[in-house]
This record gives sequence, structure tokens and C-alpha cells, in this order.
Amino acid sequence: MKNKTPSENIPAGWVGGFAESNPEFAYPNPDLTSLPMPDNMLNIDKLQRQQAVEWPEFSWETQMGEPDPKRCYQMFAPDISRIGYTDTGKVYSIICPQQGISSPTLGTLNVEVTVTGTRGWVNEDNRELAADMGVVGKIWFSPGAEQNFIVKQLWKHFENSYLPFPSKKSQAIVVFTSLVGDPEQPVFPLTKGQSTGFPIPDFAKHEDEAWTVGHLNVQIGSIKKTGYPQVDAFNKFIMDVFNLGSGNMLQKDNILTWNVWFTPPALVDQEEWANHARKWRESIDADHGSPEGPGTIARYYDGTPFKVGFGMLKETAENDFLKSAEDSIKKEEESKLVQFLEKIEGDEKDKIMDVLKKL
Repeated sequence: MKNKTPSENIPAGWVGGFAESNPEFAYPNPDLTSLPMPDNMLNIDKLQRQQAVEWPEFSWETQMGEPDPKRCYQMFAPDISRIGYTDTGKVYSIICPQQGISSPTLGTLNVEVTVTGTRGWVNEDNRELAADMGVVGKIWFSPGAEQNFIVKQLWKHFENSYLPFPSKKSQAIVVFTSLVGDPEQPVFPLTKGQSTGFPIPDFAKHEDEAWTVGHLNVQIGSIKKTGYPQVDAFNKFIMDVFNLGSGNMLQKDNILTWNVWFTPPALVDQEEWANHARKWRESIDADHGSPEGPGTIARYYDGTPFKVGFGMLKETAENDFLKSAEDSIKKEEESKLVQFLEKIEGDEKDKIMDVLKKL
């Protein structure tokens, strides 16, 4: 891990001590259950110090349960995630990553790991941390998707039927998560070090750049029901489309793992923190990427790009491969869209079907 040098200008003011305030907090098995777990945005006024996650490195199996599950690795957009804490090291807030996924049929979709609550500690003296978190996955259409004819017609159909459409984060499709192996436990740990249990490629490691690293493992659960059968059917369709394009990242029962590589400690500007969080909470303009630079594309361990089509595509030159991949996923999406449209009525359905016939 990167050595601490004066050039890093780590600010004065670190006091520490919270990690040692209860022997139950200590490694090898930190127990944080004695701490309350408030809403993630409730205590911004208590934040004094932070560490930013410059490199949020995700990993998951693209073919869960298969003999060769084909694990993927992808860095989400940087300069979104942060951990915020007091001078003594008590954690009060964690901002998690977002990313955009492009659908050939529907345009751009946003995915966010939304933190519902957190508790824990940071120790700058030994660069360790331990926290508990609750999160849900959220999927919604990015602003640019409004220009997509099919999305416009679906949106119109929902509005005419007085039904919510996932056009913004407040109406996003919500996917539950849990502790791995325990679907009834929505709280899971952020612990020190890198993930174990599978190999990590060199391109997903940042030991020479990062100040410290932690990791999380979470199991993907079911889609939250809305109480509207048509909306639930549509949300399942969108999740199917999302998983086609992302390699089953949010497939039910899949395990999503990420290593969070931190930059050195810095002071918190509470107003900036609130504005930063609000900006990413409301919407990420995924059509144009992160303001601080894009994340990477999903890759296999050997560095080759994730292959859309679940291994059905042949190896070709890169441009030919990308074209074949897009054609393959487009056909899958159109097929799933037709299946959904068969369940609804209205002029919008006929207009979408006419468009699909011409594609």
C-alpha cells in the first residue's frame, strides 16, 4: 500500500480512539451491533474527516451456477464514493457508487448502490476500518433516454394509466440485498483488505496508488413490489434488460463484491458533502459519464471485454465483436419487450410494435 508522505498533506486534527472504545469493535471479527444504525444522510453535520474511493472495483459472476461462471471485473465511476467520520473515527455516512448501462433498445439506464444506513469506525493510525451497511440497488432511466421513442411511448402509457414510471431515482426500480447466505439479514460488513475467495487481476488492484483498501460482499435479492401488477411486470422486464447488458450483475442470488480503494484522509466540507451526495442521489448524467472521469468497461480476469450473449458469440476482431454483441443483445431485448407488450393495451403499444417491425 502507498506509503504516507508529507506531500500527501494529510490534515491535522485526527484524534482517534473510537475504534478502541469498545473491545467488541476489534478485529478479527468486529461486532458493531451495539451502535445505532441511522439513515445514511442524517448526521452530515457530525462529519469532520473523509476518505474518498478513487477506485471502486466491482466483481460478479456473469453465469451464476454454471460450471464456468465467467467472473467479471469493472471499476465504477470514480469520485462518487466516500466514507465520512469524526475526528475520533466514528463513521456516520458512506456514499456509494453509481454507473450507467447502455441498452441498444432503450437507451441509458442508471444503477446505484444506495446506502440505507451505516455504522462503524475508521482508524487513520493503522489505516484500518470496519463498518456495517444496508444497501439496495436502484435502476432508473437517465435523462437522455427521454429521447428514445420506445421509452417515450412506454412512459406515456404509464402516465395515461396513472402508474409510476422509473424516470427518476425517486421512482427507481429497487432491488433488495442481504448478507451473503442470509436473505433475511439486510445488514452486511465493510471490512479491511481485499476480497478473498477468487483471484483479483492486476488491473483491478491499486496498491501503489491507494492509501488503504476495504471490501464488501452482498447477495442480490428480489425486486421490490410496487402493488401495481403492470408496473411489477415492467420492472422485471427492465431488470432482465439490465442484466443482459451488465452480465447478470443484479441477478437474484448473485453475489456482488467490491474492493474500495481509498485516497488519503481529508477534511469534510459539510455543505460540499451534502451537495455532492444530493447531486449523485438525484441523477447521474450517465450519457456523459462521471464529471471526474469514466469507470472502466467490464472485463474478464485476462483483460478481455465482457462478452454480451453469455458466451454464444464467437471471437472476432474488436469492432466486429462489438457489433455482433450489440446485435445479439438487441434481439434479446426486443424479444423481452414484445413479451411485456403482450400484457398491455393502448395506442402506445401499437406504435412501439410498429417501430419494432421496422428495426
